[in-house]
Parts: sequence; C-alpha cells; structure tokens
Amino acid sequence: MEAEPPVIVLVRPQLGENIGKAARAMLNFGLAEMRLVTPRDGWPNPAAGPAASGADVVLEGAKVYPSVAEAVADCAHVYATTVRKRGVTKPVLTPEEAAREIATQAGRSAYLFGPERSGLETEDVAVARAIVTVPINPEFASLNLAQAVILCAYEWSKHRNLAVPTLEEHLPPAPQEELEGLIGHFEELLEPQNYFFPESRAEATRLTLRNVLTKPAWNHLEIRTLRGVLSALSRPLKRARHDG
Repeated sequence: MEAEPPVIVLVRPQLGENIGKAARAMLNFGLAEMRLVTPRDGWPNPAAGPAASGADVVLEGAKVYPSVAEAVADCAHVYATTVRKRGVTKPVLTPEEAAREIATQAGRSAYLFGPERSGLETEDVAVARAIVTVPINPEFASLNLAQAVILCAYEWSKHRNLAVPTLEEHLPPAPQEELEGLIGHFEELLEPQNYFFPESRAEATRLTLRNVLTKPAWNHLEIRTLRGVLSALSRPLKRARHDG
C-alpha cells in the first residue's frame, strides 16, 4: 500500500508571498495539502495568489489551525524542519532520510516549517518525532521558506512516479544529410584559409573536424543556426557607418 502524501504545515508564516511560493513548491512535486498555524496576516491573504503562480488548488484547500498540536492531530509522524539546535533530544534526519521513512510507513505524516524570521520554537519542535536538517554551509545557513519546502517535497517525490520530461519533448537529431551539409559548409570555408595544411595531415584534420561536429547530435534548428553563422562570417565585413 502506497503511503499518503505528507502534509505541509507552515507555523506562524509571516508573508502571504511566502505562503504562495511554498504552495508553488509543493505542487511542483505532487503535494497539495497545506495547513497554516496562526498566519500573522490572517487567511486568506491576497498576496499569496500571485506568488503561487497557478498553484491555486493548494491555497484554496489550505486550512488554518490555532496550534501546532491541532494542525497535526491526525498525523502519526511529524517532522520539524530546523537548522538550529533546540535543546530537544530527537532523531536528526536529512530530507532524504525523512522522505524514505514517510514513503514506507503507515499513517499520515507532516512536515513543520517555522516562521521566516525565527524558525520553529522549542515548543513547536517538541511536538515532532524527529528533526529534519538540511546539510548546509554553517557560515550561511539561510534558506527561505519556499526553499526549505521544495527540498523536502523533492526528496519525497523521488519515491513517487511523477512525470519526467521525455525525449519526445525535445527535437530529434537532424538527419545525416543536414549534418553532412554542415560539415561540408565548414570545409568549404576552411579550405581557402589553408586550414587543412599541410597536405599530409589533411585527412586526419578532416576526420577530427567531423568527429567534433557529429558528437553533439544537433537538431535541425541548431544546424540551421550554425549554417547561418558560417554564412554570416563568410560575407565581407561591412564598413562602419559614420554620421555626418
């Protein structure tokens, strides 16, 4: 049985924009249930919508709670995200380790994220069963709210079959005929410049050039662009125009 997606709980969030950005981060990785604990500016917040960039389903379903305990009352596994030691003895996990647990255990799970300025308080962390800490530069431990959410959401998404962009969304490599035209165009412009001199090295030089040009698997638009560049370089330089 597949584990339920974790709940994202924003504890005393301060700015509507950050709530919106967190919603956007969530939905990118398949999470849609947001819970808010006493948001500073109330809820709903008009600043959240534009920042969510289309993740309206998350904002519309967001619920407000008066305390952390009530926000996670139906959750069996609660993870407090913090980069600071809080004097609370609990297991400390990376986002990857926490996501692995969530993906394999029964019961609802929740991530707690503290307010932007101060993070979670000791009392908030005390509600959790474990602490999630991101390995980070100790001289600049400054993740914003959406960044913290996206790190946890991404790690969780790796345990689900979310859509991955396919090669079909990219242009296929150009046919050999177009590639030969590009190689020939290069040789045509290089020949008068004695690029293939001395004659004893000409064959090896041509082979190296071919290998360089065939390696990237250009698509037809890229080949057309390169041909355009070569054509432009082969034209006589235009004299600079001077006014009056």
